[in-house]
Amino acid sequence: MEHELPPRERILSTAYELFSQRGIRDVGVEEVITRSGVAKATLYRHFPSKDALVLAFLARREQRWTLETVEAGARERGRTPEERLLAVFDVFDEWFRRDDFDACAFINVLLEMGWGHPLGRASIQYLENIRAIVRSMAEEAGLRDTDSFARSWHILMKGSIISAAEGDTEAARRAQAMARTLIEQHRPHA
Repeated sequence: MEHELPPRERILSTAYELFSQRGIRDVGVEEVITRSGVAKATLYRHFPSKDALVLAFLARREQRWTLETVEAGARERGRTPEERLLAVFDVFDEWFRRDDFDACAFINVLLEMGWGHPLGRASIQYLENIRAIVRSMAEEAGLRDTDSFARSWHILMKGSIISAAEGDTEAARRAQAMARTLIEQHRPHA
């Protein structure tokens, strides 16, 4: 079935799986070529460099993980804006318990490549995009100081991901309990 996909999609699909599981530096272009069953010229026609391939991976990760899994999952689960915010950690709880839990690609790439590298800077932007979603959800909930709220909330998100990567299967529940307090602190003054 994989070979039925167009070459660009085979390459990106293969790279997505490998980069998610093993990181950027551990995966060579030759391995992506071999595993996706394309010629070297085909890979470079679609992705002129490994960095270009990683940037495409990060864009796909945002679409699949940030938008389709986290944001859509939270919006489906919660009836009210506050419930939708808290449901982020319900989505995380399910993710943390999956066999294919692979932590956050944006954090991984940032830590692996550094903030000064173009891929690190791209990861920082994708992390900001997550904060923008949280900020928007906080605005929908009528919370105050939504930028500060989103930054604090994102610390809970990232911290729970790292804790889950350490093996704490209850990390999302712990973060959700702290998140309730954060919502309380950012409700409008009476």
